[in-house]
Parts: sequence; structure tokens; C-alpha cells
Amino acid sequence: MNRCGYSLLGLSFGELGNLLSADGLYRHHTKELWGAIHRKAIQDLSTATLAPPLTRWAAANVGEGKRYFIDLPEQAEEINSSDGLTRKYLLKLTDGQVIETVLMEYKGRFTACVSSQAGCAMGCVFCATGQMGFVRHLTAGEIVAQVLHVRRILATSHPHRRLRNLVLMGMGEPLHNYDAVMKAMDIVSHTGGSSVGPSHISISTVGYVPNILRMAEEKRPYRLAVSLHGSTEAERSALVPASKKWDLETLIAACRTYSQSTGRRIFFEWTLIAGKNDSVETAGRLAKLLEGIQSHVNLIPLNPTAGYDGQGSDSGRAFQETLRAAGIPCTFRQRRGIDVAAGCGMLKADRLRKTLAKDG
Repeated sequence: MNRCGYSLLGLSFGELGNLLSADGLYRHHTKELWGAIHRKAIQDLSTATLAPPLTRWAAANVGEGKRYFIDLPEQAEEINSSDGLTRKYLLKLTDGQVIETVLMEYKGRFTACVSSQAGCAMGCVFCATGQMGFVRHLTAGEIVAQVLHVRRILATSHPHRRLRNLVLMGMGEPLHNYDAVMKAMDIVSHTGGSSVGPSHISISTVGYVPNILRMAEEKRPYRLAVSLHGSTEAERSALVPASKKWDLETLIAACRTYSQSTGRRIFFEWTLIAGKNDSVETAGRLAKLLEGIQSHVNLIPLNPTAGYDGQGSDSGRAFQETLRAAGIPCTFRQRRGIDVAAGCGMLKADRLRKTLAKDG
């Protein structure tokens, strides 16, 4: 529950049908209403062309102070990268919390990076979101609202293009907010709505082991990305405090179970930090860890943050070559939007620093 009503964006297709049926409408109206909300991304149902019963129902039930609402986060700020390919949005939620959503273009294809929490409880030392701590989970509706926000922008700026890919690599640990995240992904992948293919949705985790196993057990169709960053327990726990709860051995065992159970490749994210995790020896240990797991390693240049004094590494090529020699696919993730603080939590952190400096 949010505000004084319930979010329509957080309802599954079946739940929306149940709601209409309980209010005396025929279930066949569900497809039309779902299409207006999710496929057309209409913000105000009073502007939609709907069947008369739906028009009457929406007028009586949807809007400020009524039983239901459509999540409409306020866009507090927008900044565009100098190359015009990355746009970052600060979105203000109804309780005043601010989250980040990023829209990126790759050779005419568009990817959205969305947040799953306000803040993050995992505390990764080099991550701007981890440095600000955990505030709350986002609802399924608030996650879906970010997708619809960027789709509305695309409809104006690139009317013949669609949102092709979705990554949950924004603020928060998605598997810490498992139920809301999975419900939101089921909604945005629905073919009658945003229709982002499940194989084009990546859910990133720092290693939330119970819900990696739950994803495998439930046969979730989405791609799994695991932020690893260390090839020994000491190496990883120095960067990722969550490793103290789910150690490296436990995490790799869960990944092995996931790979064997689903038959899917896991994408391992590795932020290269000079003198911390960038040696050829580290790459060799990583290759041994991943033996028998269908895997692909994404090497990520460190995004500098004010709360971490680590430096980016110049050893990436040797690291990559070591993994490739061991038969493990390894690529560099294209560095995008550094000039617009596109790394997770960086824009919000920058805004908070400016606010504190102004108030001080």
C-alpha cells in the first residue's frame, strides 16, 4: 500500500483482472486496461480512449485520493552525457526518497538501468549506493514506473525505437527485494505491455545466496549477473562485506547449483581495482573457481567515488587474456556516462553532498 490507495502498476495481469471483476466489470476488459497502462504507458486514464465501462470505472476509482493510482515519480533532475548516448534521471518518489534510472543507447538499441531499493544494505566499499546505506525497498509499482518513464521518453525522442534491454544494476540489491523485483519483471516482460523479453532482462546481485538458489528453484527466465570482485575470501570480503555472511565458497556453490539446474550462463561482474584484485595470479584463481560453471566475465573499470580512494587498474588486458586462455569468455563492459555520474548511486550522492554543503 502507498499513499491512500493501491498502485495499478504493481498488479499482475491476473490481479488486475480480479480487481475489475470484483468491481463488477467483465474480465475481458483487463486486456484493454493493461494495454493502456503498460503498452501505451498512459499516465492519466482520463485521457485514454477506453470502453465506456472502463472510462466510468477509471473516473471513479483511479487518481489522487481514490482507491487506485498509477505511480508517477517526479523527475527531479536529468543530465545527459557529452556523447548523447547516456541519460540519467533522478526520480523523486511520493515519500521524498530519490532514486536513479539510466537510459543508454548502444548502436541504436536502448537499455534501461533501474533501481530496486532506495539505498543499499550490502555496503560494497567502492559503490556510491553502498556508501549511503539502506533506506527501504521499492515496491513493484515503483520499479515498473521507472521502465515506463524511460519508455515515454523514448516515445518522444526515438518514436520508432523500443526499449530492448533492462538491467537491474541501479541503486540497491535486487535479490534483497526479491518478491517485488520478480513481480515487476513479470509485469514488464508481459507481451501485452512493455514486452521486454525475459532473456533481455539481467538481474544483478552481490551474492545474495538464498535467492540465487530460489531463482534456480523457481526457474526464473531472467539472466543472472553476480558481482564477484574477489578470488579469495580475504580479497572479496575486503571489498564486499556481504561475503562475511555468504562466503566465497558458499556463493560459488550456489552459482554452480544455479548453472546446473537452469542450464543458463552466469555473468560475473568484476570491478578492476589497482593492487586489490587485478593481478594475473588473481585471474588464475578466478578461472579455477569458475571451472564447470557456464560463465562469462565482465570486466568493469572502477568508477571513482568520493567515499573510496581505490584507483582504476591498468592490468585489465593481462587479466582478460589469462581468463580467455583458460576458456572463459571475458569482455570489458563499455564505460558509459562517467561525465553524468552514471555509476550506481553517484548522481544521488553528488546531489546529497551539494545539499549538505549548501546547508552547512
